Amino acid sequence: MSSRTDPKATHPPTELEAIASPPEAPLDAERSPGTPRDSAPDGPGAGRGPSAPRAPGDGADPGDGAPPSVASARIQVRREERLDLVLEYLAFVAKPMPLSLLLDEAPQRIAAILGADVASLYLLEGDGDELVLRGNVGFPREARGTVRLPVGQGITGMAVECLRPISVVQATEHERYRGFPELQEERFPVFLAAPILGSGRPLGALVVQRAGDQAFTARDVELVMALTAPIAAGARHAQVLDELRDRRRRTGGGTRKVTLPGLPVVPGRALGAIAALRRPASSSLGSQQGRGDPKLLRLAFDIAEKALIDLNARAARRGLAQEAAFLSTYLLMIGDGRLRARAFELTASGRSVAQALGTVAREVARAANGIVGDPFLQDRARDIEDLCDAILMLATPDARAELPSKAVLVGDQLTVFDLLISARANPVGVALSDRSGPRSVVLLQLLGVPSIVEVAGAFRWASPGDVALLDADHGFLVINPSRAEVATVRAARRKGPPAPARVDEDQDDDEEDEPAN
Repeated sequence: MSSRTDPKATHPPTELEAIASPPEAPLDAERSPGTPRDSAPDGPGAGRGPSAPRAPGDGADPGDGAPPSVASARIQVRREERLDLVLEYLAFVAKPMPLSLLLDEAPQRIAAILGADVASLYLLEGDGDELVLRGNVGFPREARGTVRLPVGQGITGMAVECLRPISVVQATEHERYRGFPELQEERFPVFLAAPILGSGRPLGALVVQRAGDQAFTARDVELVMALTAPIAAGARHAQVLDELRDRRRRTGGGTRKVTLPGLPVVPGRALGAIAALRRPASSSLGSQQGRGDPKLLRLAFDIAEKALIDLNARAARRGLAQEAAFLSTYLLMIGDGRLRARAFELTASGRSVAQALGTVAREVARAANGIVGDPFLQDRARDIEDLCDAILMLATPDARAELPSKAVLVGDQLTVFDLLISARANPVGVALSDRSGPRSVVLLQLLGVPSIVEVAGAFRWASPGDVALLDADHGFLVINPSRAEVATVRAARRKGPPAPARVDEDQDDDEEDEPAN
């Protein structure tokens, strides 16, 4: 114990005092000038001559390679901005949360820590050979879900292939560089890609970029690798990868949470019950007996024509006139007097509306199939069948083809029939399988609800009535979402788009896994 009568030695400093006050001056500074170093009566050097070796931890100068003493230990105060940002990031990722919230928030926080202009999170999807950008700050939101890289391609794919971080100052000059012109990545040439490591295999990649010519330091590289650990846990928890799912589950009817990735088309998030896109039953085309009502048929033609005119005008307003040129074909068909005359002729002869329209569709199909190798006529035959189905539903609704309101629609493709008929049920979102074509993408944009395409396995994992969360901001269909994910969507709906999603701090992992009923 020191023999000095220093009042500060009578009680230890409080934690707040230790943080707010700078470290005390070394004992050498308290000696009067001229006092020999080896004559100090007490303190770290007491009882030791000038040539005596210093014991470990006895207050050696930090510059001589010896560890500092307890008295000279430095407390990291709040004024160190990067450390504060790291601590805030760690506090954030320690909470259980929906994957969408992690993908929204983590890139922003990581970019602030590294002083980067861009931060991107890629997840490994498909058969484990494709990297998909799911979270980003610095690029347009349309990049999420659309920017895709095979493993081994580009600097990012190379980092995942080698399972090592890669840092370059001029990314465009790297032999493995692959740019996406729509992102204008040349603005941010300083590039650092780090793999997100899972148990025995990679789960994705974290990429940070910035302008200028100042390379990321070795400490930056080490820090970025450390920051990927919570992201790996979030990706595993969300069960994005196929091997984390129970392949033995029978189709539909389950309560297990499943996250299916897709390609975003119309951004937004929606929550609702799943409903499969339907068409009139084929047997109904010949099952209805009795005379058709010409008034109902004429009214159905008029409603369909007005709706098609409105769709065509909407496509022009949204700059989709060229992509939606096929709508002009529908307008020509419904305005064709011969098609209407043939339908009215058949109803006048005693056919029902369903029988008349079915006959018209079959006659067109036979004519098209009779001309071998003419894809235009074959496409037009399918379009006429699609239009006849829509007119049939408008004239004589089929309960088997009607959809519940406010549902998340799931199907292989979207057709004009769906915009004329299915849209009347006011769906909240649409998820289409990997068999959807370019027409479906255009029609989804015209429908204007949150939508994704290229969702593999939707029919294997979902059944009508299952609760689903459609996250078209990142490109996920979450079947049987957790309570936290449901709360996130509802909170955002109440507060408006700018409001951040809420995470309950006291929520545990078990509650996160529990699906919403």
